[in-house]
Amino acid sequence: MTSCTLYYAPGACSLAAHIVLEESGLPFEGHVLDLARGDQRSAQYLAINDRGRVPALVEDGWVLTECAAIIRHVARQVHEKGMWPEDLREQAAADEWLGWLACNHHVAYAHVRRPERYTDDEEALDGIRAKAADTYGDLCTMTEVRLSHGGWAVGDRFGVVDAYLMVFWVWGRGAALKFDMAGRFPAWTAHARRVCARPAVQAVFAREGLALPA
Repeated sequence: MTSCTLYYAPGACSLAAHIVLEESGLPFEGHVLDLARGDQRSAQYLAINDRGRVPALVEDGWVLTECAAIIRHVARQVHEKGMWPEDLREQAAADEWLGWLACNHHVAYAHVRRPERYTDDEEALDGIRAKAADTYGDLCTMTEVRLSHGGWAVGDRFGVVDAYLMVFWVWGRGAALKFDMAGRFPAWTAHARRVCARPAVQAVFAREGLALPA
């Protein structure tokens, strides 16, 4: 990959792709979308990603979407960084983590932030948000247990799963959920602090205007 452009929104799931690109050392340009303004629905962006979501990676005219796909694609190009495991069982464990986070945490959070996607009954919106917040908390407890060993999520090196986990930790503490992440999920918070001790991650958080874990 000679150069590429990452389309992202601050604090969105694209945070993981942004971190992995920064960690990779590969040249890239960041293009910020304002989701509140509706940039993701502009004709210009829909011509790049007709799903109207972030992230999108444009590489020599080729477009790749979906965060889990982007972080794997980038990590595989820089084997020396060790962000994607060499061991087959560790690869399977990494895929398991990515599937768990995308299919569970992300879906539950979508119900908190975008309940109108799931019902046309306006009176049901608050109930969907509340139940989804409870579900997100239960999922965080399960993730907490998996991280209770300390260290990195897979193997003994920082990898794509660690970057992806940051998304859902950030969402947990955010305005929509307001979880006390350190109090409720200390192992996950310790992991978030390890991730955010890395200079590349600090650079991305600064670029996106995000606060580092206390």
